[in-house]
Amino acid sequence: MKMKTSLSLLLLLLTSPCTALEPISAPGHRLEQVFESMHVEQLWLAGGVVNWKTGEPTGKPVTDNGKHTHCSQFAAAVCERLGVYLLRPPEHGSVLLANAQFDWLPAAGRGQGWAPVADGAQAQDLANRGQIVIAVCKNPDPKKAGHTAVVRPGAKPAELIAKEGPDVIQAGGHNYERASLKQGFANHAEQFTKGEIRYYTHPVPVAEAAR
Repeated sequence: MKMKTSLSLLLLLLTSPCTALEPISAPGHRLEQVFESMHVEQLWLAGGVVNWKTGEPTGKPVTDNGKHTHCSQFAAAVCERLGVYLLRPPEHGSVLLANAQFDWLPAAGRGQGWAPVADGAQAQDLANRGQIVIAVCKNPDPKKAGHTAVVRPGAKPAELIAKEGPDVIQAGGHNYERASLKQGFANHAEQFTKGEIRYYTHPVPVAEAAR
């Protein structure tokens, strides 16, 4: 009877979906330090023209009624800080850059070392291991902005990731040091609901990861 019970328990474990996520590694903690050093809630603020790399206002006057948000520039700045290339100025202007990054990552981005990620749980695992992971969506209206954010290492349970996505750091209409993907992409709720937000990952170069 005892052997039968043990066998049943083993079969249950083998056939049950795995919800355990990769714990945050030392490289993952170093990613966190880089993210926090960016001070995104004080820089890359919406409403003005900024230096894409530093997030500091340039002083250039705003000459239109645009919202001037900087999500894609911030994501590019994070990658630049980590020694990774993500489409950015001057190769593409700051206007509609997130849409352009969405198209670039699975195409030219592959040649730059970017690879697609299956879902939010895998995105979280990779970030916890110390890889840079980008979440990006394209606006169905080509004249309107998409959105780009960076996945943060974290200990969020897989069940919660399935519901609201991993946590991200981002600039945008609202800058967050930490927010759920669902919250960060609130202006793109339809893309979130339809599963149209894509993830891509890139290893952090050894020299950068060792800092």
